[in-house]
Amino acid sequence: MKWRLASGVLCDKKVSPKLKGKFYRVVVRPTMLYEAECCPVKTSHIQKMKVEEMRMLRWMCGHTRIYRIRNEDIRDKVGVPLVEDKMREARLRWFGHVQSPSAEV
Repeated sequence: MKWRLASGVLCDKKVSPKLKGKFYRVVVRPTMLYEAECCPVKTSHIQKMKVEEMRMLRWMCGHTRIYRIRNEDIRDKVGVPLVEDKMREARLRWFGHVQSPSAEV
């Protein structure tokens, strides 16, 4: 999914920040994390994903870095947890799936 296609909903000032956050969590983030659960991820990749995510969240809220609003405040406003935590959760879910007894066929 291309970010610009979703920007009509995410950048609309009439839509509440919580609804934008829900749309982001359901549509945009799974696209970003598609392959991160089964492939090894370097620290540099995690940092790039953090930067990209914050750029998108700031854009959704209509803020730039010039406003000097803390990342935590923007995350709280939209209701989106850290991308690093979601990547770890997805990897652990995949690992549990691989380790399950039904996987030994």
